[in-house]
Amino acid sequence: MTTLDPKTDLSFTRTLKAPRALLWECWTTPEHIKQFFVPRPHKVTDCEIDLRVGGRFNTVFEVEGNKMDNKGVFLEVVDQEKLVFTDAYTEGWKPAPDPFMTGIVLFEEAGNGATTYTAIARHRSEESRKTHEDMGFFDGWGTVADQLEAYAQSLAK
Repeated sequence: MTTLDPKTDLSFTRTLKAPRALLWECWTTPEHIKQFFVPRPHKVTDCEIDLRVGGRFNTVFEVEGNKMDNKGVFLEVVDQEKLVFTDAYTEGWKPAPDPFMTGIVLFEEAGNGATTYTAIARHRSEESRKTHEDMGFFDGWGTVADQLEAYAQSLAK
């Protein structure tokens, strides 16, 4: 179990009506990431995944016509259960000059083909947590969860 620090961590849990294996596939496949990973109308224009500890998790977002390059690595990968990634390092364990957060995504069987989905954002300071919350963490990550659920359901048909 992941212990949360309310001073530096943001988290929410939701039950998604999609199987855990399919949600995992969506989170670990670049073409799938592009379909749900940022709230619309923003989009992911590029994604590179090397699904292993130390492997890259790079995305490029397009937000209001601006490109945002996000480079990071996976810190932990537990098949169909847990992904931990950060922008504190890039591939090759190169420290990032201005890291923002470490993300933890948990997938747990909820029965009847559903999955308990938990998203956690860990920050280096109370200030950066507050900044992320003020940016709309709950609405943004909630929208992403809705988009993920709808996209996974479309794949299951």
